[in-house]
This record gives sequence, C-alpha cells and structure tokens, in this order.
Amino acid sequence: MLRTLTVTCTSAALALSSAVASAQDLAFIACPIVKDTPSVPCWLTEYGGELYYMGVQSDVSAPFNPPWLGHKALVEGTPSADGERICGGIVLEPVKVSVMPELSPECDTVLMAEPGYVLPFEPRRPPGPSNGRLAFTPPPPPPPPEPPLEVRSFEIYFPFEGSVNFQTPGALQEVLDYARNVEAKRLEVTGHRAAVQLTNGEVIAERDGIAALRASQVGRMFDGLLPSLQEVEVGSSEEAEVGDWQDRKVVITVYP
Repeated sequence: MLRTLTVTCTSAALALSSAVASAQDLAFIACPIVKDTPSVPCWLTEYGGELYYMGVQSDVSAPFNPPWLGHKALVEGTPSADGERICGGIVLEPVKVSVMPELSPECDTVLMAEPGYVLPFEPRRPPGPSNGRLAFTPPPPPPPPEPPLEVRSFEIYFPFEGSVNFQTPGALQEVLDYARNVEAKRLEVTGHRAAVQLTNGEVIAERDGIAALRASQVGRMFDGLLPSLQEVEVGSSEEAEVGDWQDRKVVITVYP
C-alpha cells in the first residue's frame, strides 16, 4: 500500500553559511562543449576565461553522465590541485553536471580532434555499438545481512531539477537487495530539494514540488518487487537550504 505523507514547511528561505559556501570549489552555469578525439569525445565547458574538462562520452553505467548540446548545464566540481588537463581543459574531479531544462541554441560548439592527440587513459567503452557490454561492470551484491536485522537508510542523489531517470534503477539496486534480504515490511521514502550558491554569488533553487515528485516516483518503483512489503510511506521536505549535490536526494529507510 502506497501512503503519502506531506511535510509542510513554514519557510522556504535560503540560509547560507560560510561552511556551506565552501562546499563546492566551483559551481557555475555554462554551455557544454564537445571535443572529438581518435577514440571517444571529450566534454568540456568554459567559465571565467578557463576551459574545464568534465568527462568522456560513455554509457549509463559510467559515473559521469554527459550533458546535452542545445542546453546549458550546472557544473559543480573541484579543479585538479595539480592543474592536470585532459583535452585542453583543467580536470574537475569530482564533478556533477545537471542539464538545465531551458533550450539554449547557442550551446552548439563541437571542436575537431587535434592531430596526434590521444586520451591519457584507455576509454572504458570504445566508440561504436557496445554489443550489450557496459563500460562499468556493477559490483557484486553484498552478502546477506546477519541477525539482528537492522533498520537501514539509503540516499539516492539527483541532478539539479532532476527526478527519476535511466540511472535511478541502478542506484536503487542496493536498496532492493537489502530489502529482499531482510524481508522488509515497510519503507519510508522522503524526497528533498536544495539550492546552490554559484561561484558568482547567485543562488538558484530547485522548483517547488520537485522533492515530492522524486519521492513518489521512487516509491512507485518498488511496486510488486517485494512480496513481504506491507507499506510504502512517501513524504517530502520542500525547504530548499543552500547546499550541494548531496542535498538533492531521496532517503529510503528500510524496516525489517
């Protein structure tokens, strides 16, 4: 049974502290740039007169999910301490990239491959059809938990303004495995939204209702998967405090 619990917040004010402000070295909105190479394309972006490397084209199994041409992207990341460059851009690691929903036709830059340039690593997935082979092999499932069986919480993260997408089922696999092993009777699914302070000082907040949407979509994904499940309680917190990508999430608590 899917039951919805609404959490009403008295204020959606954005509270910023110095500790939160330093959580991201860089956070900016800019056009993505595709640069070709002899193997797979690189994804770059430009901010403050500097070029930054985000990742390479791969598939849904890769940690880096490329943005889209024709849309700007929110880029949150830490520049490499040693100034390492790939495809001409300073490496951002770790990096989180969120496609902005508005169309931006000016974001259409594709750079040709440089003669003689090769990536400083072997791509996990070569160009062309994959024949069903993914770039990143999922880790093996953990061993079944031993008694006493405990209540456990999991966090699933989302891009800015994002909800369930093609990467969500993979992120939920650990939750499903644990819930099956403990024969879970109840799940609590709570969605959260957040705001981000950009490097230029601007604060942008996710839209109202995105937390509830995330929670309801994730809650429905468990329908019919757990015979022992008696209740899925879905709730949300719509307060958007300034944070980083780890605050855009759904928290799933599993009760044996």
